[in-house]
Amino acid sequence: MKTRKEIHQEYKERVIPSGVFQVKNTASGKVLLGSSLNLEGSLNRHRFMLKIGSHTNKMLQKDWDELGSEHFEFEILEEVKLREAPGFNLSDELTLLEMIWLEKLQPVGDGGYNLNARIREA
Repeated sequence: MKTRKEIHQEYKERVIPSGVFQVKNTASGKVLLGSSLNLEGSLNRHRFMLKIGSHTNKMLQKDWDELGSEHFEFEILEEVKLREAPGFNLSDELTLLEMIWLEKLQPVGDGGYNLNARIREA
């Protein structure tokens, strides 16, 4: 059996996934595209803010309130693949993924909830 100290150390050393995610309205197909250095934290925050009715994106909150949570999916689209290569930069890799997914999904304007192309959260 692991000690409390060992469990705490494992928790501190775990790899936190970084990447691109979406909150998708399955009724309309509209998406909120986001990226984060902590995917789990960002997805949990969006889900929580929507549930308590205080999400910063008013259009998304309005649709959530009208349609209900069953019409929304929270999905990790792609994680940054960590490499031991010299010169590897997590932030630069995440920027590249952001550009690819922004181009692919076009979440700014009619197709989505994003107000602009700045999707990085933390």
